[in-house]
Amino acid sequence: MSSLTSSDEALHAFAADVGDSDPIAVEGGGTRWQTGGVLHESARLVSAPTGIVDYRPEEMVVTVRAGTRVAELHTVLIEANQRSALPERGGTVGGAVSVGENRLDLQGRGSVRDAVLQVRYVSAEGDVVTSGGPVVKNVSGFNVPKLMVGSLGTLGLIAEVVLRTNPSPTASQWLRAADVDPVAARAAVLGPSSVLWNGSSTWVLLEGHEQDLEDEIAALSSIGEFVETDGPPDLPPYRWSLPPSDAAAFHRETSGDFVAAIGVGIVHADTAQPRREVDPGITVVAERMKTLFDPKGRLNPGRSPKT
Repeated sequence: MSSLTSSDEALHAFAADVGDSDPIAVEGGGTRWQTGGVLHESARLVSAPTGIVDYRPEEMVVTVRAGTRVAELHTVLIEANQRSALPERGGTVGGAVSVGENRLDLQGRGSVRDAVLQVRYVSAEGDVVTSGGPVVKNVSGFNVPKLMVGSLGTLGLIAEVVLRTNPSPTASQWLRAADVDPVAARAAVLGPSSVLWNGSSTWVLLEGHEQDLEDEIAALSSIGEFVETDGPPDLPPYRWSLPPSDAAAFHRETSGDFVAAIGVGIVHADTAQPRREVDPGITVVAERMKTLFDPKGRLNPGRSPKT
């Protein structure tokens, strides 16, 4: 990591606004504002800088300030027939990275954590810190960008990120079938972008060239009556994290609605996931990390990635 490595005046103005003393939090789009707990009322709210700093379609890399809306970023990427791993729900780039929630088509676009190549953030001391590099294989030592993904701004306030993009598929189609084993559906095709299951129906998202989709649809037809559909099912409000192998057990034990992302370890359900016991060793490491990055506890007080 290195401090003050950016000459971008917008980042240093943001750092000056953050300062080095009072409790502080970044206010983005507010789409996941309650994630990780309720922000302490003492926290002062600031806004991250906005704008796309640099975009190199030929290298599939974009540098974007954290306050930029994900929708604005995607509008620019679409012009070059590219896309990113960030979910688009009205929020900001920094918010999407801080929450770290992946899209339904994770298996096609990749994870948010893998997409973040470099991060510039404002530390608890009010300094601009750079970690990572603008190319895929340019990280040595501790990988701070991956640590920042999902940290909810409790270790540093993200000011700018360098993201890996990927090509948009030439064709894309959701399909749905009743009474088809979702694991068998996932195995029947090569690299589906998403496979969803609600206990009775299976949805598959296929992406690629037209001929690829025709071949994959033919493969699916051998295990069930799949029909084209406009998109995925409506998702229940609560997001559970489970080992992929536990999806079937979840179905047997729940009486409510759910949609499981097969092979990913995510289940959307109509009830909140019970709080799980965290391994004591993990708790110790997390507390030490928090103390190292934020010794005064001023960054996003009241929130925790463990909540």
